Amino acid sequence: MPSYRLDLEYEGTRFHGWQEQKNARSVAGALRAALTESGVIVQDLLGAGRTDRGVHALQQTAVLRTARPIPELTRHRRELNDLVPPDLHVLRLAPCSDSFHARRDAKRRSYLYQIVTRRSAFARRHSWWVKTPLDIDAMRQSAALLAGRHDFALLSESAPDNDSSTIVVVEHVELQVHDAAVLIRFTASHFLYKMVRRTIGVLVKIGGGHVRHEDLASLLAVRARRELNDQVAEWTAPPAGLFLERVIYAGDPPLGPIRAPLPVASEPATTLPDTQSSTYPPAPPSRDETRRSPSRPAGRFPPNKRRRS
Repeated sequence: MPSYRLDLEYEGTRFHGWQEQKNARSVAGALRAALTESGVIVQDLLGAGRTDRGVHALQQTAVLRTARPIPELTRHRRELNDLVPPDLHVLRLAPCSDSFHARRDAKRRSYLYQIVTRRSAFARRHSWWVKTPLDIDAMRQSAALLAGRHDFALLSESAPDNDSSTIVVVEHVELQVHDAAVLIRFTASHFLYKMVRRTIGVLVKIGGGHVRHEDLASLLAVRARRELNDQVAEWTAPPAGLFLERVIYAGDPPLGPIRAPLPVASEPATTLPDTQSSTYPPAPPSRDETRRSPSRPAGRFPPNKRRRS
């Protein structure tokens, strides 16, 4: 059975996640429809992970198995991109081994979350605007606790069809500030349902001075006090700021430097004149002033020019 690796990007605002659903718009459903319309007989379409409703992907990976080979893959990829909706794009369509499994063969996954520290007319769909000032050093110090093997039972939510272990080995967590954006990257072999968004919510509470560094440690040790545990779900970060950044397989290039999915510049520092002492903008010159030449005083005539009577 011919097999193909698909790499995709999508803007998740109007999608109800990756997984195909009967009565909701999904990424896999839109992709399957386009494949079918292009003449491909889809036998199986499996993604590397299920992104939630409203979550974006800079590079999601899927494996496609078909009834017969797809000719001219480059041309077919262009045709697919003409058929998929504008908030979905096929980055790559390439043959792969019949044994390739998009989920099990992944070596690691990275998620990127974008917080913005100012209101932006453009970033609403792709970030979380946190209005309160954030202590970035405190957030970075607490983020360092997340690397390693931890039980994320108190920092995730059980998916309806998932009863697997809540133990996750996090390779590393990076936090960087780019202008008005705070970018947090999580890298691990796998992630639990709402794990990144709930952890982000706690980090923001730490940055705002509402939660202590020690409280995150107690959540990771599943020894948090009851009132803290009950509040974590309320602090879950919105999906708009979350991006599946990469799914990495053997032979893939490593992660590069963190880049903002939608850069947000800091607001310009402008100083306007005191409105009590002057007007802004300055009033235009009067009609008499515009008639006078700045090179000579009023009432004088230029040299070599005599007044005619």
